[in-house]
Amino acid sequence: MRILLAEDEEAIRVHVETALFAAGYLVSSCKTGPQAWELGCTEEFDAVVLDLGLPGLDGLTLLKRWRAEGIGTPVIVLTARGSWMERVDGFDGGADDYLPKPFRTEELLARLRALLRRSRGMSGEPAVASAGRLLLDLRTLKVRLDGAEIAVTPAEFRALQRLARDPGKTVPAGELALAVQGEQSDASRNAMEVLVNRLRRKLGADVILTRRGFGYYLPT
Repeated sequence: MRILLAEDEEAIRVHVETALFAAGYLVSSCKTGPQAWELGCTEEFDAVVLDLGLPGLDGLTLLKRWRAEGIGTPVIVLTARGSWMERVDGFDGGADDYLPKPFRTEELLARLRALLRRSRGMSGEPAVASAGRLLLDLRTLKVRLDGAEIAVTPAEFRALQRLARDPGKTVPAGELALAVQGEQSDASRNAMEVLVNRLRRKLGADVILTRRGFGYYLPT
């Protein structure tokens, strides 16, 4: 799942980005309002963590513009100010949740999980994905093979999630790299071969198959 993190305080941004990656999310981060506006309008995200005090374009104005443009991506608002009036303004502007600073990372992650669950429920998207012998729990980020839980890294989970989105369909290495690492460079494509081989050692050689010259797929 892709998260947009818009936060201008570098220490907070780096800390939250690291925590989100460790929790299995693919993160795109920025530190100004105009950058967040462009990313939110041109790319698809499952949720946004948005600081209200962004330079160039404040978070509340940005949020209202997104909603006016019909962009309904769930948003958790962060702010150093915690007045009740500001919270009302945030919710009226289209925020889905609100977290005043300072906050504990564990609470942010818990709120994000809850927000994503609610979002999937409203959109009708399933909470699990399956392909052949694999079952992926999108809420807990757990993987099961023939019913047994298999330990995978966040990057490995993102790869399996992308492949499980279209069982039987070939996913090119560049497209897989975009889902896992957020880029399609030659280095990231080469990294996918290493990642897939690592997953095959964990899951078995017949779980992820290759169409040589085209990409990877999960058998149905």
